[in-house]
Amino acid sequence: MQRPDALSNPAACADYLRARIAAYPYEVFACLFLDNRHRVIAFEELFRGSIDGASVHPREVVRRCLAHNAAAVIFAHNHPSGVAEPSQADRDITAELQHALALIQVRVLDHFIVGSGRPLSLAERGML
Repeated sequence: MQRPDALSNPAACADYLRARIAAYPYEVFACLFLDNRHRVIAFEELFRGSIDGASVHPREVVRRCLAHNAAAVIFAHNHPSGVAEPSQADRDITAELQHALALIQVRVLDHFIVGSGRPLSLAERGML
């Protein structure tokens, strides 16, 4: 992650996120914080839940974006069941976070759901 081009495309990002959070037996919500040229500033696991959900608090996501002086962010969470299809709750929290972060001019580039196969990108699905 130290190289500026380390996560320069969606496939590399998906591979990185799968390596980081796929194996957890509980749900984790994480963020990749990016600068204005979309280079990685930091990766943080912000929330941990149970086998079928994690509570995500927009206030804390905003606070961490400000702490990192991020210009953009990529969200990721895992589905311990292995099924990477987005739930309605996944779509709702993504929209809520987009709205909150737009107020502080932080762009949401993507939200990956990591299951047992290739991570699903909400941006690729046209859901962002």
